[in-house]
Amino acid sequence: MRIAPMLKTRYYLFGLTRRIEQFPELRASGITPLPGDLDDPASLSRIAGLADVVLHLAPPSSVPPLIKAGRQALVVDFRTRNLLAALSHGKFPGRLIYISTSGVYGDCNGSRVSETHPVNPQTGRAQLRVNAEQQIRRWAQRNSVRTAILRVPGIYAGDRLPLERLRAGTPAIAAIEDSYTNHIHANDLARIVVAALRDAKPNRVYHASDDSEMKMGDYFDAVAVAYGLPRPPRLPRAEVERTVSPALWSFMQESRRLTNKRMKEELKVTLRYPTVADALEEITPRC
Repeated sequence: MRIAPMLKTRYYLFGLTRRIEQFPELRASGITPLPGDLDDPASLSRIAGLADVVLHLAPPSSVPPLIKAGRQALVVDFRTRNLLAALSHGKFPGRLIYISTSGVYGDCNGSRVSETHPVNPQTGRAQLRVNAEQQIRRWAQRNSVRTAILRVPGIYAGDRLPLERLRAGTPAIAAIEDSYTNHIHANDLARIVVAALRDAKPNRVYHASDDSEMKMGDYFDAVAVAYGLPRPPRLPRAEVERTVSPALWSFMQESRRLTNKRMKEELKVTLRYPTVADALEEITPRC
């Protein structure tokens, strides 16, 4: 929805969605809705040969599907597989942009990570993203489709902040043990997608990340201060693990600092919100 205003004067936009109730919102934004479900290959026939450009924004399914490969069980993102199969009928698109995640790197112990760093997914969700990337790159090379993969960290905006978590008093990790986290404002991410559509090199990976180098607890503190909420209690790492849900812990335990030089130089992106502090200054409610 944030990308559509940047593209609708140059492209005729279609939006594949399984949510019929979303149709009016899509139409109001200049997007022609197409009913379809990436979990149902039979519903995707109408997208065959339709698009010059595909923006693949759908997440994997929540439960990693497994298929047998000899004695091993491989994690497969069937949503991406179904999409690529549908796009393989008729005329191929010229370009495909895929929104992946920085979680593909796993825990890097706070190291700075470039796009050439080996992937080491440590959750089922991240394993699915790696598989989706691999499928897309092989498919793109085989069919001469220019593709770009954007590895995206934590997305935030005025309506995407951890306010309920702060109000609930969910603990953060003590500073000395805390993990580095990475961020991108949703509006900047939309601009990066459009820049990738214009300037990305074929089969190239980019980090869609801002310049912040924050530990996770410092991020929560900054949001709490900006909104006049209590800062989260800081607890030892082992105690936080016992306190929070496994899904939340999977985010909290991984530490890395993404570089964004390639994004800035090749995609020519100038971030509107280079740091979280820049965004909070603008979106914080004023008394």
